[in-house]
Amino acid sequence: MSTIDTANVVTYGSSAIVALQSGAALPSQFLTFMLGEEQYAVGILHIKEIIEYGSLATVPMMPDCVRGVINLRGAVVPVMDLSARFGRAQSTIGKRSCIVIVETEGGESDSKQVLGMLVDAVNAVVEIAAADIEPAPSFGTRIRPDFIAGMGKYNGRFVILLDIERVLSSEEIVDMARGTAAAVA
Repeated sequence: MSTIDTANVVTYGSSAIVALQSGAALPSQFLTFMLGEEQYAVGILHIKEIIEYGSLATVPMMPDCVRGVINLRGAVVPVMDLSARFGRAQSTIGKRSCIVIVETEGGESDSKQVLGMLVDAVNAVVEIAAADIEPAPSFGTRIRPDFIAGMGKYNGRFVILLDIERVLSSEEIVDMARGTAAAVA
């Protein structure tokens, strides 16, 4: 089994444009998935696994984008509804709905954080060359511009490359939960 040397790999995120300009090594493989009619992608180095959608335990006073938690081999993993996170209605669970388990930086601590993303359907792992990645547009998208790491061209279509560290920012989710709790009180 071969190992991947991640020491020289810059993952997508807020430093994506700097990395593109400096010619640093970028991830070339992405997991593509659907939210409604739009196709998104996340660098494969963040993906731990993909699981079938099952029942979630709801957590009181959480923001709408946090659908609940699952038990993943004894670990409690929060599951975020990406559609709700992007300011849309919560996802409708269908036959192809699944949870993508991702690992992100834990914020100020050096620990990794494992979270689930509820998506409408997973498509495939695709290769997108650095030359086929454009900077994120500053307007005209349906999600916050800081959530977008870039726009990848694949099979003649654009795929929105997500800055997963920002989308799943634990600090921002905690702030939203505090706001929900304050509104209830």
